[in-house]
Amino acid sequence: MRFDRRTLIRSAGQLAIMGALAPVRALAAMPGAYPFTLGVAAGDPWPDGFVIWTRLAPDPLGEHGGMPMAPVAVRWEVAEDEGFARVVRSGEALARPELAHSVHVELDGLLPRRPYWYRFMAGTADVSPVGMARTAPAAGEMPDRLRIGVAGCQKWEHGYFDAWGHLAAEPDLDLVFHYGDYIYEGAPTPLGPYIPRQHLGDKLYSLDDYRRRYAQYKADPHLQAAHAACAFAVSFDDHEVDNNWAGEFDRDGTPPEIFALRRLAALQAWYEHMPLRRAQMPALGGVLVFRRLNFGRLLSMHVLDTRSFRSDQPCADGKALPCSFDAHNSSDMLGKAQEAWLDAGLAGDASWNLLAQQVLTMPYDRRPSATATPDYAFDTWDGYRPARKRLMESIARQGQGNTVIASGDFHRHFAGTVPLDDERLDGEMAAVEFLATSISSNGDGMEIPDAEFQLANNPHIKLMTDRRGYQLFEITPELWRTDVKVMDRVSTPGGAISTLASFTVSRGRVALDPA
Repeated sequence: MRFDRRTLIRSAGQLAIMGALAPVRALAAMPGAYPFTLGVAAGDPWPDGFVIWTRLAPDPLGEHGGMPMAPVAVRWEVAEDEGFARVVRSGEALARPELAHSVHVELDGLLPRRPYWYRFMAGTADVSPVGMARTAPAAGEMPDRLRIGVAGCQKWEHGYFDAWGHLAAEPDLDLVFHYGDYIYEGAPTPLGPYIPRQHLGDKLYSLDDYRRRYAQYKADPHLQAAHAACAFAVSFDDHEVDNNWAGEFDRDGTPPEIFALRRLAALQAWYEHMPLRRAQMPALGGVLVFRRLNFGRLLSMHVLDTRSFRSDQPCADGKALPCSFDAHNSSDMLGKAQEAWLDAGLAGDASWNLLAQQVLTMPYDRRPSATATPDYAFDTWDGYRPARKRLMESIARQGQGNTVIASGDFHRHFAGTVPLDDERLDGEMAAVEFLATSISSNGDGMEIPDAEFQLANNPHIKLMTDRRGYQLFEITPELWRTDVKVMDRVSTPGGAISTLASFTVSRGRVALDPA
């Protein structure tokens, strides 16, 4: 499975020509019906450009977002300055009803490693908010540093998104990696101390259901600010479709051919609301989410998909108990094609490899005391030990000591290392892992009562805390720094951010040091 840059550009050009030949129905002036209610976004930077996105939705929670059922012309501009005195690219795109009137413009022809500002126009007077994104460094360049934010798991019902506002204000960000759980698919939960605000609609099944849920989330001003401040690289986890789904299986035993319809609707809505290239557009045969973003010779970022190709979880995802450690042996997390693609990519000459993926990779025995039975998760890499063994052997085979794994899903901050042999937790380490906590999922958080024992029982884990927030990576040719950011609360608006801990990793040495 090979998708090179030339093929992508040629395909995009053919599609643009097809779009230009299609009939266009211009958007009529709609007083009081501003169409850019869901903001703007940019994504997947290359040295010569990135994707810019918006969706026309004058009534974002109403039928069809308040849009007519016809294509609409949207103009766009890209400038070298925030005031748009020096416009370097401009054009027109079609917002089609088949894609919820979303627009994905794949820019090229820009200069590497510099900021650009972009905006959209519709009708005669409506102008979108302005967004900013940076192009990637040129292929042969060695930048002195990159700054990347990592965040995800933003359950609307569990708290407010102030963390996104804080992340938007972080200086000099080159990229944000959103690891997944952008929305949650569940039915509304009754309001209470733990549920400060509610989902609209019921549990999600149809395309319209998913579109409405995305509109509810994307109307949040803090999330919009983060998207406008920096380019994102996005993947998905389970809640974009269904909790703990795995390949062709949901968690409720739905026939695979029926679940496939729901999964396709969910991933279409995901594409419609994310700043993605057309190569990531879902089709009947699936979706190609795994891809590589290179930042000169400093970083090769491998964006992974740990949902679409995995085998089912062991022990019926924990429903069939007891489930021994040896039974945690589901065979595939990435699938053969993605494994081979990643193995080849890890052999590159970048100073660092970043595995941008979704679920906890390192072994984690969750038992609360020495007298309790060992307790491992089913949906993380702990449920897929053969796949984890192959991944760690692939990393170790390169012998460079330069692989960092970014993860999410667990609603806690973790920092640690991943053993080459998961039965020798104090043995040779293959990679460093930083798992970013949730933006809001699980609410304000709490003290982990058995944390002291768990850290002693898992000597490769150096930090574990149940707080909300995000992480910041500052990457230089020889040193990697991670700042662990935590919120004081998410149950009410106005929460403050602080740095809980900082770690460094030296290139060539698979270990964490306090910063």
